[in-house]
This record gives sequence, C-alpha cells and structure tokens, in this order.
Amino acid sequence: MLATSKLQTIIWTSRLDESENFYRNVLGLELKGKSDGSLVFDVSGNSLFVSPVPSTTPSEHTVLGFSVSDVDNIVSLLAGHGIATERFEKFPHADNGTLTTPDGARVAWIRDPDGNLLSIVKFPQL
Repeated sequence: MLATSKLQTIIWTSRLDESENFYRNVLGLELKGKSDGSLVFDVSGNSLFVSPVPSTTPSEHTVLGFSVSDVDNIVSLLAGHGIATERFEKFPHADNGTLTTPDGARVAWIRDPDGNLLSIVKFPQL
C-alpha cells in the first residue's frame, strides 16, 4: 500500500537553532525550507523534518541512519567539527570510534544537539 510513497523522516528538537546549524552546517544537509515550524532538509531526495517540541529526552537507540561509502572519512570530517563518536560498553570500537559488525558493516554513532542517536554506516554490499 505504501511501498511507492515517498518516505518522510521526522526527528524532534527542543533546540531548533542549534539543530539547524548541526544538520545544515555540520552534516551538510540542504535546507529545503520550513513547514509549520519544522526545518525540512533534503537527504538524497527524501525529506528529513526536524520538528520543534518544548522538550525532548535523548534517545537510547538509533533514531536515524545515514548509509555512506566511507565511514572513516565521515568520522574524520565530523571530528573536525568537534563531533565525537559514541562508544558503547563491551563493543570493540576502533580508535576512531567505528565498529565492524559480524556481517562486515562498519558503523559509527553520533548525537545531535538534543542527544538523538544517529548512525553512519557502510554496509558490505553497498
């Protein structure tokens, strides 16, 4: 029923100005405009809505992921913006914070200004 629809992703923020800077200037997403107070970014033809709320709690689990061709390069570029990778106990992270999963995917996690957990991943088949 919805297989041909266009996916729209929504993430909450209580720090709209900081989030605009993060998603636009740090992650390099194109701001398409605003809709009912939400920032609307283009991510490969899909819309990411960063929607304001009075308060929000940092996520414990990944809420948004970016599939990339070179995780190490992205992690290095993010580090240049002062963005550190998240590290989780008992996981064998590399020095730069990346992790190789049993199926060969390479992944790193970062947090946005509200503490939303975002993944950056290179899948072995992509």
